[in-house]
Order: sequence, then structure tokens, then C-alpha cells
Amino acid sequence: MDNQRVAVIIEDDGDIRSVLETVLQQSGFETYAAATGADGVESVRLHQPDIITLDLGLPDFDGFEVVRQVRQFSDGYIVMLSARAEETDTLLALEAGADDYLTKPFRPRELRARVSAMLRRPRHAGSDHPGPAEPGTAANGATAEPESGALVHNGLLVDHSTRTAQLGGRDVELTRTEFDLLHALMESGRVVRTKPDLVRRLRYEHYDTGAFVSEADERAVEVHIGNLRRKLGDDPRSPRWLETVRGVGYRLAPQLQD
Repeated sequence: MDNQRVAVIIEDDGDIRSVLETVLQQSGFETYAAATGADGVESVRLHQPDIITLDLGLPDFDGFEVVRQVRQFSDGYIVMLSARAEETDTLLALEAGADDYLTKPFRPRELRARVSAMLRRPRHAGSDHPGPAEPGTAANGATAEPESGALVHNGLLVDHSTRTAQLGGRDVELTRTEFDLLHALMESGRVVRTKPDLVRRLRYEHYDTGAFVSEADERAVEVHIGNLRRKLGDDPRSPRWLETVRGVGYRLAPQLQD
């Protein structure tokens, strides 16, 4: 089928690779597998998948380098898989551009749930997700430009319809996860978004369903916010865009006075 979703599995362990293929095929994906980082990068380039599962430890180069290379040409969702549970590995994976991180051994049900949550988020402009804010002002915060509906705050423009961010007229290259977090905060303005709330936003749960939000999920939000700040050149001690409300979550920094 032309519209069939595609997954690329980059995993050197044949048994785990087989499990991943089965889980993803049962979820409706056409799958392509690679056992090395180099082959995996080329498979992603060739097939342009929606989802990429990536082993951290590969025989030629590690998963971090695969993420860095893949992010040069693909916006597919990347789930890093590793037997190493150290927090440092999780942070490095997310900082390199991965969207999620699962520790081996993992439950197939958990992988399906993570993949399903990712696919509820828009892949590109023209998705069936509700469009950008109507002209006017977001909740106590960013202003919506009348012509495009894009949100603007202190010189930062975020357009949900094209999924682009611009600062000073120049594009800011964001991962899909970073864009979704930034757009959520732009929409909410000075209203604080808690970390669990932002986790649910990334899962595209539009209200609290009671689904479990782990400390690792909240920590991932912290890392993505850190990446956003770095790309925007925002100083957390004197923020222009993203303000931390200690012990609670995040909100937009105050509007600068003209």
C-alpha cells in the first residue's frame, strides 16, 4: 500500500531484531532491518521511515553517531534501545536527537504504546491534528499573526501549519519533539505547563487519561527543553523565551517591552 507506514530496525542481535520486526509488523508497519550503523543509516536514507528503532551498541559505530547522521536528512521518530540503563546514556541519546529511549529487556506492549503515541503526533504540515491558533493572543502569552496564525513571542515565530520556527528571519532546526514542546509553551503563554502535562502533550493525549508518567519521561522533557534553549540561544538565568518554574514546569518568559 502506498500509505503503509515504514519502520527501519537497526539492531545487531538477530533474536531482538526478529522480535522488533514481529512487533512492528503486527502494528501495521513495513519493516526493513540492518545489523550495522552504516547499513542502518543507508536504509533510513532509502526508505524514509516513520519510525526508527536503534540499538545503542553496534559493531561499527554507536547509536549516538547513527542519530547524528540520520538527523541530517530524516525527521523520522527515533526510539533508542539499550541494555545500559545509566541516565547519562538516556540524556546523550535525547541530546543527539532521539525522541525516546527504552531499556532492554523491554515489553513489546510498551514499545507498541510508545510508537502509537509518536504516530498520534503530526509528521508534517497538513496533518489532521487541529491547526494553529486563531488570530489574536494565545493564553496569556504569544501573539498570533493575523495572516498566518503563527505564534510570535519576543521575535520568535512558530508556525504549526508548516511546523517551522524562525528567529530573526532565520530557520531554527528543531526535532519534532522539540517543536511540539515549543508550540505547547507558545500556545500556553504565561500559564505554567507541568512536566507530566508536557509528557501527555507529546503522547497527544489531550487530557489526563490517568496514564502513568515516569520520572524518566519527565527527565526526557527536561533534556528536550535544554536542547531547545541551546538552539534558541536562550539563557535559563535570564530567559527570553523559556522560563523554568522550579519544582513545577515551564512557561513563556515575559513579553519584552518595546
